[in-house]
Amino acid sequence: MAATYKDAGVDLDVYAESMRRLPRLMHRTFSPRVIPSDGGFAGLFQLDFAGKLFARNYQEPVLISGTDGVGTKLKIAQQTERHDTVGIDLVAMCVNDLICTGGEPLFFLDYVAMGRDDPARLERIVQGISDGCVQGDMALLGGETAIMPDMYAIDDYDLAGFAVGVVEKKKLIDGHLIAQGDVVLGLTSSGLHSNGFSLVRKVISDAGMSWDDAPSEFDGRTLGDVCLQPTQIYVRAIRSVQTHYRVKQVLHGIAHITGGGIEENLDRILPNSVDAVIDSTSWELPTIYKWLQSTGKIEASEMRRVFNMGIGMALVVSEFYADSICAKIESSGIGCQPIGKIAAGTGKVRYES
Repeated sequence: MAATYKDAGVDLDVYAESMRRLPRLMHRTFSPRVIPSDGGFAGLFQLDFAGKLFARNYQEPVLISGTDGVGTKLKIAQQTERHDTVGIDLVAMCVNDLICTGGEPLFFLDYVAMGRDDPARLERIVQGISDGCVQGDMALLGGETAIMPDMYAIDDYDLAGFAVGVVEKKKLIDGHLIAQGDVVLGLTSSGLHSNGFSLVRKVISDAGMSWDDAPSEFDGRTLGDVCLQPTQIYVRAIRSVQTHYRVKQVLHGIAHITGGGIEENLDRILPNSVDAVIDSTSWELPTIYKWLQSTGKIEASEMRRVFNMGIGMALVVSEFYADSICAKIESSGIGCQPIGKIAAGTGKVRYES
């Protein structure tokens, strides 16, 4: 009998059904700058729209790009059969990096690799990616789905994403304006976001618990509920600041707090002449971090090194505007509070308590 692709684990008819489900999830994210090209080999995005470059008066546009994945948080989605939010995480991990430059997100591409084709599962995954793009005000311009039965276990999959944006060169935020007296604002996270899940899974496994367990600390929510809370997307919060202030006069640095915690990520944008002094008592530590630290007997220094500790993004702003910027961010629905100050130093982050 002649061998077929289906015999090798890839059913092209099922794959075609998967592809038929995706265009509507892309179209809902399109802006007028997208040129529809269903079935094309690449996505199309119009640079000059209505007579203005990117629909704004960019004089020296600089393209921004970033790529990321979701990490082992995907194992929880796979073990709980809950696939409709990890796509939000994928978009968030890319677009939250992108906006640290002060730029405008434009479009997103995804890559989904699966052990077997499953149209319903793929649709749920891409629904989350589409939801994330709507939250991030960017077009889901295209993507790729690869079925690789010998690379992945039958129910495993992996995700990767790629985001593109633009920023006016003179408005680029890179941290060089950070100075003594500036205030560090912490924007609250929605939970663990998408980092540290190898440690999270080890703590839960070592404790002999499952994703369906609901420790009393979580008010009826299961560990699966808490750990799969999608990553907060900060695009609209940052835009609320950009549209109400002369940005470089008030907003001197932005850091996305991911793996490495506040210390390693905020450190990346500090000039060598200053330190960021963080007061760890200035915000309430969310329950999930207290529970993980207690259950896993994790040292405080390790917690700070691995997790965001409830702060998903840090802004370094002029002291005079700190309170009004916090109020503006909170009006977008995201918590904000001063968590530190900029002092003379050598380009490091240090904790005062």
